[in-house]
Amino acid sequence: MTVQRRTLLASAAAAALAGGLPLAAMAQKKIVLGFSQVGAESEWRTANTESIKSAAKDAGIDLKFSDAQQKQENQIKAIRSFIAQKVDVIAFSPVVESGWDTVLLEAKAAKIPVILSDRAVDSKDTSLYVTFMGSDFTEEGRKAGRWLVEKEKNEKGPVNIVELQGTVGSAPAIDRKKGFEEIIKSDPKFKIIRSQTGDFTRAKGKEVMEAFLKAEGKKINVLFAHNDDMAIGAIQAIEEAGLKPAKDIIIVSIDGVKGAFEAMIAGKLNVSVECSPLLGPQLMSAAKDVVAGKSVPKRIVTTEGIFPMEVAAKEFPSRKY
Repeated sequence: MTVQRRTLLASAAAAALAGGLPLAAMAQKKIVLGFSQVGAESEWRTANTESIKSAAKDAGIDLKFSDAQQKQENQIKAIRSFIAQKVDVIAFSPVVESGWDTVLLEAKAAKIPVILSDRAVDSKDTSLYVTFMGSDFTEEGRKAGRWLVEKEKNEKGPVNIVELQGTVGSAPAIDRKKGFEEIIKSDPKFKIIRSQTGDFTRAKGKEVMEAFLKAEGKKINVLFAHNDDMAIGAIQAIEEAGLKPAKDIIIVSIDGVKGAFEAMIAGKLNVSVECSPLLGPQLMSAAKDVVAGKSVPKRIVTTEGIFPMEVAAKEFPSRKY
């Protein structure tokens, strides 16, 4: 070490002590968080990404961000890159539920803790991640089902439902379907007559709804969409077919994004079940706790509501996404 460098370090130490800062604080480095996002398939996901980026900035965390473009192989590559970079914490929203054990075992071997954000993984080894934070997707499906059962309680039936599923194999698609079916099976008048993935996107939602309308036409009474973006795409298809969305076909959706509130205010969407994307602050707090060696709950559930069209105009000004 040169005399000049020693002098500079001594001056910095003296300045830190004079300001009441312990020397340990000087040495404290920024937490580095590697985050792999599903993609940018919807309004919800864009808001989720923005929440994570701004919360990292506010928390003074160095965020290494990767967009998987809805491909599992891209996420696995990103996680391996984070391991190679020796980040402090890895977090990701898995594209699909299965197929993660190998790469998560690599993270575990590298002693890098993993946080699941928004979506879960299907693994028998729960030691591969520290915590899973996000919504209860099954309960969201149940909320959608309960609203529909109540809405149609005086109808004799049949109530023919078409379903726009999310990405095949993803946690929200699996769980929202399961929760919805759990509720509607209590009354045989409810029948899902068509069910197909719309990949959580507006364009695919419109395309699949067009196919549903061609196949079933006026037999369709209800559309259950696993997210608002697909519902908004489907609304276009319904209007182009000369039908009135929310009147000729009841539309039940999930997410609670601004676009859904706008559709409800316009009288084109009946209800949206909330699924909050604003997980950034919660994620940064958990990352700090994990690095500090504090215990973190294995499951952190987001609190959410349900918004029928009647309350949309009143609620809209306070929506953050």
